[in-house]
Amino acid sequence: VVLLRHGESEWNNDNRFCGWVDVGLSPLGQEEATIAAEAIAASGIQINMVYTSLLKRANITMENIIQVANLNLTRDNVIRDWRLNERHYGALTGLNKADCVQKFGAEQVQTWRRSYNVPPAPMEDNHPYYKVITNQPAFSGSITAAQIPRTESLADLINRTIPFWKSEVEPNILAGRTVLVVAHGTSLRGIVKHIENISDEAICKIDLPNGIPFVYQLDKNLKPIGARKFLADPDTVRKAVAKVANIVPGPK
Repeated sequence: VVLLRHGESEWNNDNRFCGWVDVGLSPLGQEEATIAAEAIAASGIQINMVYTSLLKRANITMENIIQVANLNLTRDNVIRDWRLNERHYGALTGLNKADCVQKFGAEQVQTWRRSYNVPPAPMEDNHPYYKVITNQPAFSGSITAAQIPRTESLADLINRTIPFWKSEVEPNILAGRTVLVVAHGTSLRGIVKHIENISDEAICKIDLPNGIPFVYQLDKNLKPIGARKFLADPDTVRKAVAKVANIVPGPK
């Protein structure tokens, strides 16, 4: 199974909490998506199924990979599902992370970003992005307004992502298919936690880089054989992880 966090989004670049707002890729994100596609193609891994979220930053990354890596997939083998969406950041959606550090303190912001079961305050109906999210064309026919969360912790996200993983993705892996999942930092952390059986505490300390695919070889019980393997050199991975980890700068 190959997992990939989308290339840098426009709001990653702006250092804003994004969550369920459907923003595109930044120019760097477009470049990262192409590099990821080239890495998958060079690896020789033959991908048979692709899963992604309903959000276009993941969809654009996925489409780039299908094209550049020349994946010969039917429409039935490309699955888009809201349960792979990024975590919903509630009332924080749209806010600049550095501004939040100044307003709430670095410790509180890191608690919202990286704790396991502490969600931000819920998004109210009068939030500037409430109607933006509920009226997004990408969600039409796939999820009702009542199903859209108002806020989520990592634990909440896992409660929607892992049942989907078990019911939809794992049967295809067990059937011998090689699966690519193009999703988001937090939804992928939930999947990594499940695959590697990582503790609630330890998963909060793991950061996944934008645009670098990583691979698991799984046994017949879907347990990993060896560590996750990034399709990039260690220095590139280290710098990309550090960029994600340091996205909320502390006081000078």
